[in-house]
Amino acid sequence: MSITRRSWAAGLAVTGLGCGSGSQHSAEHREDSTDTPPLPRHVIDLHCDTPMLFRDGSYDLGARNPRGEVDIPRMRDGGVTAVFFSVYTSATRNTELESVQEALEIIDSIYREVDRHPTDLEIALSSADIESVRREGRIAVLVGIEGGHMINGSLAVLRSLHRLGARYLTLTHSRDTAWAGSSGSPRNAGLSDFGREVVAELNRLGMLVDISHVSDKTFWDTLEASSAPIIASHSSARALASHKRNMTDEMIRATAERGGVVHVNYYNTFIDDGYAQRSRDWGSANPGAGTAAKLAAIGRPPLGTLLDHFEHIIRVGGIETVGLGSDFDGVDGELPEGMEDVSKIPAIAEGLSARGIASADIDKILGENSLRVLRDVEDSAEV
Repeated sequence: MSITRRSWAAGLAVTGLGCGSGSQHSAEHREDSTDTPPLPRHVIDLHCDTPMLFRDGSYDLGARNPRGEVDIPRMRDGGVTAVFFSVYTSATRNTELESVQEALEIIDSIYREVDRHPTDLEIALSSADIESVRREGRIAVLVGIEGGHMINGSLAVLRSLHRLGARYLTLTHSRDTAWAGSSGSPRNAGLSDFGREVVAELNRLGMLVDISHVSDKTFWDTLEASSAPIIASHSSARALASHKRNMTDEMIRATAERGGVVHVNYYNTFIDDGYAQRSRDWGSANPGAGTAAKLAAIGRPPLGTLLDHFEHIIRVGGIETVGLGSDFDGVDGELPEGMEDVSKIPAIAEGLSARGIASADIDKILGENSLRVLRDVEDSAEV
């Protein structure tokens, strides 16, 4: 049976997952229902920057907001069962010590927002937690640390972030650390000896090692150093869009061979070189103008451009290598047509189905692959 937005919405209505808050229906009812098409057991987004909106208390996740791309009503509309909220601090404006404090403040804001909406959200610390939270009809919230600068060169800080709920570490962000190279740097530096210790400690703790934002050399060093599968939490295919943040086919294959998952980023600049060039040209001619004006002038890429990245990674790495890594609320609204916020996730399922991808394989892309790699990393941990 093909997946359509209409059938998805009908299924959500029956199961209660589409309610604005406080779903009263067991998620198992969805799986047993013969009245509606089957829905994915899991829809898991590995990277949303929404804490940048709610950390100061001005953005209520419980409301359907006119700004931003993620809130509870829209996550319900999109069928989301788990989301990794990104802890992002600037690697260029802050010292690393300042970033540690800011990271703690952002993690605190995530916990406070979950406490604010206990009928809809619950903190998850493991793959088993994701399963149990889904069965309760709530959305699992996990924490990802977007940049190794936030450990300030300290394994003790890394362990402390893990105790606070962090379940992946992106090794770098926009610039090199003393121990790992960033895709934002021209140096193409690799892992230092301490960087290998960081990877080993992530493996020991059962935290996902995230190579989004790293240099090419750091990617290959990390693959060699890690005893567990690695992930890209929000990266697309470099064969289709040349940005250094994306992964080459060789990287995709190597990640797949080790059981890792590439979570596709939806950011226009990372999926469409033509858009990236138009954006640069327009920005040069219109300095200081906002995103809305830019999108009105140069347009958005079609949804098919995003789907091309999913399909390419499937062809290169296999169906078990692909997941969702939207970068919602981190790209200033620069998203493809038809994927403007988290409520539009059914359009990915519909589009992939129209391209001949089976429902069971779409389920893997939407969440099962992410859950599997988290479970595999947990199983290889030593704690």
